[in-house]
Parts: sequence; structure tokens; C-alpha cells
Amino acid sequence: MSFFLNWSDEAYEYVLTTPGYIALALIAAAVFFLVVALRDKNGRKLGTREITFCAAAIALAAITSLIRITTLPFGGSITLCSMLVLSFVGYVFGPKIGVTAGAAYGILYLILETYIYHPAQVLLDYVLAFAALGLSGFFADKKNGLLKGYVVGVTGRYICHVISGYIFFAEFAPEGLNPLIYTLLYNLTYILPEMVVTVILLCIPSVSSALKRVKAYTLGDAAGGAHSGNNYSERQ
Repeated sequence: MSFFLNWSDEAYEYVLTTPGYIALALIAAAVFFLVVALRDKNGRKLGTREITFCAAAIALAAITSLIRITTLPFGGSITLCSMLVLSFVGYVFGPKIGVTAGAAYGILYLILETYIYHPAQVLLDYVLAFAALGLSGFFADKKNGLLKGYVVGVTGRYICHVISGYIFFAEFAPEGLNPLIYTLLYNLTYILPEMVVTVILLCIPSVSSALKRVKAYTLGDAAGGAHSGNNYSERQ
């Protein structure tokens, strides 16, 4: 364990070593290559445009996650709609690619914003929590699919953080307050405001239309009809 992580008594958390950072970077790259290898919701392999879009979305999510309105002491922050960026990947390509891209981002975010209280906590707070945003893909072809998918994805992320908080951070609950209530409220204080603001934005017709056009362009279908085969690899 000490080769990748060292416990810091001063910070009261694990600190990544240089090999730990390298290992995470390699894992993130491997997961992204898995995104490339997967097929979208229509059974097609991703082409150059779609792969570029996924990479750009992960990078944009990382950038917007660093633009924060507020940050909580034990992790969590209100950001510039970073959850929407990841949910949008699932909305465009479906749940398999959305969930995998979210997991890749979660590992990248762990490198950028490391907070490791317990190794198993990493799985819940980073990998599974951000992978959950890709659940938006189940609503890719539904009416108001991005809005519905975003809410479901964010709810999935919230549940992951609540489970992690209850298991690993119950000791930080104020005296006399039930640990479950504490973690429910704590995680709600940063996830709910960002979700509400984003939902309001998605309800603006011009924003919704613009995102639909981005989806159509990414899929090589500027007219909004059937997908163009020129932008996808041939069916195998």
C-alpha cells in the first residue's frame, strides 16, 4: 500500500505517491481506451469525431469542476455545471459509453483533487459517483431526455456520496445528529444547488435547442434525422 499511498497523520488522509499518480494516470487512460472500444446506443463504433468529443467533454468537465462557487470542508463543491458536461456524453452516446466516460473522468478528478480517507472510499466517491452521471444515456432517445437523464445521473452520484459518507465519514457528524441524516444533508448542500441551476438552464428553449444541435452534429446528423455513416466506423 505504501508504494502508491502514504497515510498522513497531519492531514488525516492518504496521500498519493509519485507511483500512485502514475498508476492513476495509466488507469484513466486505459478506461478511456475502453470508451473508444465500446459501441454506442445504436451498436456503432465511435469514429474520430465522436472520440474527440468524448475526450473534449472529459477535459471540459475537469476544467469546469475547478471553477467553483463554494467548496465544502470534507469534499464536494458547487461548480460551473460540470455534472451536465458528463451527463451530456451519456445523452449523446448512450449509457455504456456515458458510464465508462464518467468513470474515466472520476479517476482523472482523483488526480486533480485527491481526497482519500480510505482506499475503498475512492471507488464510491470518484469512480462510481461520476460513472453514475452516464446513466443519462438511458434517456438518450426520450422526450426531454437530457433533462430527465441529468436528474437521474445526479441522483445516482448523490446516492454514491451518501453511502460513502455514512460508511467512512460518520465520525464527523456533529454530536447528537444521526450520521445518516448528516451525510444526506451534507451532500445535498452542494449537489442540489448545482442541479437546480442546471435544470433551470436546460428548461430555457434556446439552451435546449443548442444542445440538441451539438448532439446532432456530433453524431454526424445536422438535420436531426438518421445518423450519417460517414462519421462512424462500419458495423463489425
